[in-house]
Amino acid sequence: MGRTLEDKQAMVAELKQILSESQLALVIDYRGLSVAEISDLRKRLRPTGTVCKVTKNTLMGVAIEGDQNWQPLTQFLNGSNAFLLVKDDLGGAVKAYQDFQKAAKKTELRGGVMQGTALDEAGVKAVVDLPSKEELIARIARALNANTTKLAVGINAVPTKLAVGVKEVPGKLVRAIKAVSEQEQQSA
Repeated sequence: MGRTLEDKQAMVAELKQILSESQLALVIDYRGLSVAEISDLRKRLRPTGTVCKVTKNTLMGVAIEGDQNWQPLTQFLNGSNAFLLVKDDLGGAVKAYQDFQKAAKKTELRGGVMQGTALDEAGVKAVVDLPSKEELIARIARALNANTTKLAVGINAVPTKLAVGVKEVPGKLVRAIKAVSEQEQQSA
């Protein structure tokens, strides 16, 4: 029994919705996987916010039609494909797939698409090596904190120094000279 036009349109609409929320799409050859193995893959990907869709290439082609972000996906639309549509945790999703691939030894990563660019297997691995969003935020916060601390120390040090000709005189000496000068003014 074939699918009706309405069923196909609903599937395309669902694919478009998932793609609009995704940052990365991975294409894997799922030939030889059992239903239990596909379920295991989906279970591993779920915590990373990734959706595993097994759909016909023609339906995926219709879903990406006219969308420049996902257009490079057309080069992977041949053979038995499963699409891993990653929403949030890029590195976690790729690592979860790699762990599954090592266990199952039946799938092959064909490639992926991110921000309108087709990625080969090396490109996908490069995405894994990128630091997570939280790690990048922590690095930026540390850099900002270090710079503001240095700035505060520098600003605090400026009033305690006196330029005498070319040399700078330390703050303690400046305060001592000021104290002697005040004493002389009071005794005069």
